[in-house]
Amino acid sequence: MGKRIDIAGFLELLHSGVPAFDVRTPAEYESGHIPGVNNLPLFSNEERVVVGTSYKQKGREQALLEGLEFVGPKMRTMVEEVIKASGSPPGKVLVHCWRGGMRSQSVAWLLELYGYETLTLEKGYKGFRHWVLGQLDDVPPLNVIGGPTGAGKTDILDVLKEDGEPVIDLEGLANHRGSAFGSLLLGAQPTQEHFENLLAFELARVRVQGLPVWIEDESRMVGYVQVPNRVYEAIRASQVLFLEVPFESRVERLVEVYGDASPELLKDSFDRIQTRLGGLKHKEAHDALEKGDLHEAAAIALTYYDRAYAKGLGRRDPELVMRVEVNGDAHEMANQIRAFKARDIA
Repeated sequence: MGKRIDIAGFLELLHSGVPAFDVRTPAEYESGHIPGVNNLPLFSNEERVVVGTSYKQKGREQALLEGLEFVGPKMRTMVEEVIKASGSPPGKVLVHCWRGGMRSQSVAWLLELYGYETLTLEKGYKGFRHWVLGQLDDVPPLNVIGGPTGAGKTDILDVLKEDGEPVIDLEGLANHRGSAFGSLLLGAQPTQEHFENLLAFELARVRVQGLPVWIEDESRMVGYVQVPNRVYEAIRASQVLFLEVPFESRVERLVEVYGDASPELLKDSFDRIQTRLGGLKHKEAHDALEKGDLHEAAAIALTYYDRAYAKGLGRRDPELVMRVEVNGDAHEMANQIRAFKARDIA
């Protein structure tokens, strides 16, 4: 049934390109999985319920027989899926289930029989989640980039990452831009569990560089997912470089980012902040969208978000807030904040 391997060895091989397969159900996989691992379900969601119920009510042997009835017709298809992802044997493949038990052992046996060298993750996905929580508790020093909506913080992080600096993009991991408009033109967000998995991978990646990590100043919630406590606390306790960007530049950036969204979607987003925006401003925003004046609508949105961000900034230790005047494209602004940070350290 193949060799067992711990989480460190599993992740090392995964990162080196060895194909990996999660044999849990599609529902378990969608809830959260190891990034980069393929789903190769031994049972469907419904079949797992049937087998689990049989195990509780009729015992192990009967549950095993019912499981074999489900799995038998799938065996060829499962091997073909592995061939498609991995190539023909010989070769290594990684396999895991929830706890490293019967499901992963069964699939490992099948793939070994076909000619693959299989390595099964000890303690399965449950062990991986233990590793994730450890990563989330070990936050490296941070360089926090703050500033009002439309300042271009995400674009700056992208430039810093392209230049080889350690960067974590929380909004990118959450697939959300962190405001009432933040889901526009994007797909679904990951589950909370999978967001944590993705973040743990990023923390492990940047930690090896041994340098402070660039990260955006975020609220506790990014859309529907929550920044884990230790990471959020580290952001709040770190010095923040507050970017002061001309208002007109920020309006242009918002139009560039959200301009392809339909007026109806933009109106819906304004509706979500209607109470805090105020009735008059809400109407003015709708009127601007009716006229196709995206610049006016963006300017109204910024007046609201500027107040909200200023309120949050006011709860920080003033000694940790460093205001930095920046302008230009993302490369220019990235260079400006690097120069500021270098002077601050000196």
